[in-house]
Amino acid sequence: MVKDIIIAVLWSISPFGEAKVGIPYGILSGLNIYLVFVLCFFSNVLVFPLMMFFLERMNTYLLRWTFYKKSAIYVARRAKLGSGSKIQKHGFWGLLLFVMIPIPGTGVYAGSIATYLFKVKKRKAFIANSVGIFFSSVIVWVTTLLTMKGIS
Repeated sequence: MVKDIIIAVLWSISPFGEAKVGIPYGILSGLNIYLVFVLCFFSNVLVFPLMMFFLERMNTYLLRWTFYKKSAIYVARRAKLGSGSKIQKHGFWGLLLFVMIPIPGTGVYAGSIATYLFKVKKRKAFIANSVGIFFSSVIVWVTTLLTMKGIS
Protein backbone atom coordinates (compact mmCIF):
# COMPACT_ATOMS: atom_id res chain seq x y z
CA MET A 1 0.00 0.00 0.00
CA VAL A 2 2.72 2.50 0.96
CA LYS A 3 4.66 1.54 -2.15
CA ASP A 4 1.64 2.27 -4.35
CA ILE A 5 1.08 5.63 -2.63
CA ILE A 6 4.72 6.59 -3.22
CA ILE A 7 4.53 5.54 -6.88
CA ALA A 8 1.28 7.50 -7.41
CA VAL A 9 2.86 10.60 -5.82
CA LEU A 10 6.03 10.19 -7.90
CA TRP A 11 3.93 9.94 -11.08
CA SER A 12 2.13 13.11 -9.99
CA ILE A 13 5.35 15.10 -9.68
CA SER A 14 6.90 13.57 -12.78
CA PRO A 15 6.92 15.59 -16.01
CA PHE A 16 6.04 12.35 -17.82
CA GLY A 17 2.65 11.92 -16.23
CA GLU A 18 1.67 14.41 -13.56
CA ALA A 19 -1.64 13.71 -11.81
CA LYS A 20 -3.00 12.50 -15.16
CA VAL A 21 -1.08 9.26 -14.55
CA GLY A 22 -0.76 9.30 -10.76
CA ILE A 23 -4.52 9.28 -10.13
CA PRO A 24 -5.36 6.32 -12.41
CA TYR A 25 -2.34 4.42 -11.09
CA GLY A 26 -3.41 4.91 -7.48
CA ILE A 27 -7.05 4.05 -8.11
CA LEU A 28 -6.19 0.97 -10.18
CA SER A 29 -3.79 -0.13 -7.43
CA GLY A 30 -6.74 -0.36 -5.05
CA LEU A 31 -5.93 2.67 -2.91
CA ASN A 32 -8.64 4.82 -1.32
CA ILE A 33 -10.02 6.98 -4.12
CA TYR A 34 -10.17 10.13 -1.99
CA LEU A 35 -6.66 9.69 -0.61
CA VAL A 36 -5.36 9.21 -4.15
CA PHE A 37 -7.05 12.38 -5.36
CA VAL A 38 -5.77 14.54 -2.49
CA LEU A 39 -2.19 13.22 -2.56
CA CYS A 40 -1.84 13.37 -6.33
CA PHE A 41 -3.42 16.82 -6.55
CA PHE A 42 -1.19 18.36 -3.87
CA SER A 43 1.89 16.60 -5.25
CA ASN A 44 1.16 18.09 -8.66
CA VAL A 45 0.60 21.57 -7.16
CA LEU A 46 4.02 21.33 -5.48
CA VAL A 47 5.64 21.23 -8.91
CA PHE A 48 4.90 24.91 -9.63
CA PRO A 49 7.07 26.46 -6.88
CA LEU A 50 9.83 23.94 -7.59
CA MET A 51 9.78 24.74 -11.30
CA MET A 52 9.75 28.48 -10.69
CA PHE A 53 12.74 28.14 -8.36
CA PHE A 54 14.54 26.08 -10.99
CA LEU A 55 13.71 28.44 -13.84
CA GLU A 56 14.64 31.59 -11.93
CA ARG A 57 17.77 30.37 -10.15
CA MET A 58 19.26 27.34 -11.88
CA ASN A 59 18.33 28.00 -15.51
CA THR A 60 20.84 30.83 -15.99
CA TYR A 61 23.71 28.66 -14.80
CA LEU A 62 22.72 25.65 -16.87
CA LEU A 63 22.35 27.69 -20.08
CA ARG A 64 26.16 27.70 -20.29
CA TRP A 65 26.04 24.04 -21.38
CA THR A 66 25.31 23.54 -25.06
CA PHE A 67 23.12 20.46 -24.63
CA TYR A 68 20.97 22.14 -22.00
CA LYS A 69 20.75 25.37 -23.98
CA LYS A 70 19.57 23.55 -27.12
CA SER A 71 17.01 21.60 -25.11
CA ALA A 72 15.77 24.75 -23.33
CA ILE A 73 15.37 26.61 -26.63
CA TYR A 74 13.44 23.68 -28.09
CA VAL A 75 11.09 23.55 -25.08
CA ALA A 76 10.63 27.35 -25.13
CA ARG A 77 9.71 27.32 -28.82
CA ARG A 78 7.17 24.54 -28.28
CA ALA A 79 5.66 26.38 -25.32
CA LYS A 80 5.34 29.59 -27.32
CA LEU A 81 3.76 27.81 -30.27
CA GLY A 82 1.42 25.68 -28.21
CA SER A 83 0.13 28.15 -25.67
CA GLY A 84 1.77 31.49 -26.29
CA SER A 85 -1.00 33.34 -28.09
CA LYS A 86 -3.71 32.09 -25.72
CA ILE A 87 -1.80 32.96 -22.58
CA GLN A 88 -0.69 36.34 -23.85
CA LYS A 89 -4.20 37.20 -25.02
CA HIS A 90 -6.22 35.82 -22.11
CA GLY A 91 -3.63 35.90 -19.31
CA PHE A 92 -4.89 34.20 -16.14
CA TRP A 93 -7.80 32.43 -17.86
CA GLY A 94 -5.69 31.28 -20.79
CA LEU A 95 -3.12 29.78 -18.42
CA LEU A 96 -5.84 28.15 -16.31
CA LEU A 97 -7.50 26.55 -19.34
CA PHE A 98 -4.16 25.43 -20.76
CA VAL A 99 -3.19 23.66 -17.53
CA MET A 100 -6.71 22.27 -17.06
CA ILE A 101 -6.84 20.25 -20.29
CA PRO A 102 -5.79 16.69 -19.32
CA ILE A 103 -3.79 15.79 -22.41
CA PRO A 104 -0.04 15.26 -22.85
CA GLY A 105 1.92 18.48 -23.21
CA THR A 106 -0.36 20.52 -21.00
CA GLY A 107 -0.13 20.73 -17.25
CA VAL A 108 1.85 22.38 -14.53
CA TYR A 109 5.26 21.89 -16.15
CA ALA A 110 4.13 23.59 -19.35
CA GLY A 111 2.22 26.17 -17.31
CA SER A 112 5.34 26.96 -15.27
CA ILE A 113 7.44 27.36 -18.39
CA ALA A 114 4.78 29.60 -19.93
CA THR A 115 4.67 31.66 -16.72
CA TYR A 116 8.42 32.14 -16.90
CA LEU A 117 8.53 32.90 -20.63
CA PHE A 118 5.60 35.31 -20.72
CA LYS A 119 6.46 36.99 -17.42
CA VAL A 120 3.09 36.28 -15.81
CA LYS A 121 2.89 37.40 -12.18
CA LYS A 122 3.78 34.45 -9.99
CA ARG A 123 0.89 34.78 -7.56
CA LYS A 124 -1.69 34.85 -10.38
CA ALA A 125 0.12 32.06 -12.20
CA PHE A 126 0.21 29.89 -9.07
CA ILE A 127 -3.54 30.31 -8.60
CA ALA A 128 -4.21 29.64 -12.31
CA ASN A 129 -1.99 26.54 -12.24
CA SER A 130 -3.54 25.25 -9.01
CA VAL A 131 -7.12 25.71 -10.22
CA GLY A 132 -6.20 24.19 -13.59
CA ILE A 133 -4.58 21.20 -11.88
CA PHE A 134 -7.65 20.79 -9.69
CA PHE A 135 -10.06 20.65 -12.62
CA SER A 136 -7.71 18.43 -14.62
CA SER A 137 -7.44 16.08 -11.63
CA VAL A 138 -11.23 16.00 -11.20
CA ILE A 139 -11.67 15.14 -14.89
CA VAL A 140 -9.11 12.32 -14.70
CA TRP A 141 -10.45 11.08 -11.34
CA VAL A 142 -14.09 10.95 -12.49
CA THR A 143 -13.18 9.43 -15.85
CA THR A 144 -11.10 6.73 -14.16
CA LEU A 145 -13.89 5.90 -11.69
CA LEU A 146 -16.53 5.78 -14.44
CA THR A 147 -14.31 3.61 -16.61
CA MET A 148 -13.77 1.18 -13.75
CA LYS A 149 -17.53 0.90 -13.31
CA GLY A 150 -17.98 0.32 -17.05
CA ILE A 151 -19.97 3.51 -17.60
CA SER A 152 -17.56 5.49 -19.74
